[in-house]
Amino acid sequence: MPSDDATFNERDPLGLGGPPNPPDAGQPGEEVEVIDVVTTVGPLDVVVVTLREFLHRSGAIRAVALLPPEREEDPPRLVDCARLSPIEVTAGGRTVHLPHALELDAQPLELYDVRMLPPFEVHPEDGRIAAPLGGVEHYGFAVRSLAAALGEGAVALITFTTTLPEAPLSLTARIGDPIVLSLGDEEYEMEAGWPEQLPGSG
Repeated sequence: MPSDDATFNERDPLGLGGPPNPPDAGQPGEEVEVIDVVTTVGPLDVVVVTLREFLHRSGAIRAVALLPPEREEDPPRLVDCARLSPIEVTAGGRTVHLPHALELDAQPLELYDVRMLPPFEVHPEDGRIAAPLGGVEHYGFAVRSLAAALGEGAVALITFTTTLPEAPLSLTARIGDPIVLSLGDEEYEMEAGWPEQLPGSG
């Protein structure tokens, strides 16, 4: 991962230790975290609709944005949009959920014309990916373009299914840093500048 963000974990971007346990997963008498359900997250609504649009266009199973805080002393802001799940937003020390299909008064940021591709055949042990010609580059360019749209310092993480359920394909991008490609628990930092601009991408 980028040297100035070495602790970033795409499965737990804020270092929270993963999602809270479901109500029936704790010990008797333990308090269960209650997350408020809201109908807007204010200025972050545009990020919500952008990630949701990317998710639906690309066929991804998860789209995450890690954004710089509004105030330097605050932790980063997180928007986590997973397929068929409430959208989770963490900002200013508070975590809330929005219903996935909720209509918001915001328009998505301009996105690269990402296409849905069949699940790639992957071999995590040596990093091999069997994909349609240019397929990995297509996703890489789309994720890098999403990071650029989200703004300076933003991290975009997109996860796709593969032919191995235990080894999803994730791409993490931040402008100015190499893309990191993950297959299950294996990570591969791509060469700087990969992928090159695709024809017709503008």
